[in-house]
Amino acid sequence: MNKKQKELSEAIKKLVEEANFSLRFDLKRLIADAFSKETKKMPKQALGWILENAKIAKKNKIALCQDTGLPIVFIEAGRKQEIDSSFINTIKREVSRYYKDNYLRRSIVDPLVREKPKYQGVLTHLQFLPQTKKTRITLFPKGFGSENKTQLKMFNPTAGINQIEDFIVDAVKQAGPESCPPFFLGIGIGGTSDHALFLAKKALINRVDLANPDKHLDALEKRILKKVNKLKIGPMGFGGKFTALAAKIKKCPTHIAGLPVGVNISCHALRSASLEIDYRGKTTTV
Repeated sequence: MNKKQKELSEAIKKLVEEANFSLRFDLKRLIADAFSKETKKMPKQALGWILENAKIAKKNKIALCQDTGLPIVFIEAGRKQEIDSSFINTIKREVSRYYKDNYLRRSIVDPLVREKPKYQGVLTHLQFLPQTKKTRITLFPKGFGSENKTQLKMFNPTAGINQIEDFIVDAVKQAGPESCPPFFLGIGIGGTSDHALFLAKKALINRVDLANPDKHLDALEKRILKKVNKLKIGPMGFGGKFTALAAKIKKCPTHIAGLPVGVNISCHALRSASLEIDYRGKTTTV
């Protein structure tokens, strides 16, 4: 292993630990805000448990949730970066290695054979972003209590915004308390069926406590969140004001004959961590 590979390996180690042991600060901020505003006893207590769980996990370096997920890695490559199969394979190998070294749960199996779970099988997505000289690597461990509630609908292009909103709210209603609310909702609109679901996940790896820079999408996110919270499923199914804490949307162009909408639900333990590599090879955790 050369110097660059060693540096990358050490960065991946930190990435695995950060994603699995520490609740993201933007999530903590939203959960703490909900805790301060909730007036009913049981949902408020549930929010308190979530915050206490996060404190214990970080202090003792243990997993936020027993389901440490299927590790997904998003690689956004900038200019003057050397990205090849060796680079990607190193990332996959080191994620698997540090999952094992940290005694995180083996959760990966063949979809049909369903053999003994293993660590190998990390998923990767590669995109090129020519507007930056840095490469960003994000680890997104996706638990399947919420992943199993994913929904996709191929709307007619004549569908109205209200129909899209109703579909998203119904997806949350069907997920119910089984997926450990309060939720963070990732929504992808446009592209093809697979790309809409890809966008839904991408919407969750960025900060969820900030307004969408697209004012139309920001207004749509706020309407969806308001409607979802009227369901009153609440934290861990105890009711109250907060069934979801954020709804985030990413969109892209699509075909004139279609309108794909994907919904990816995350439980309160929305886990991800990122690092950046600049064009000189310097690695920084972000």
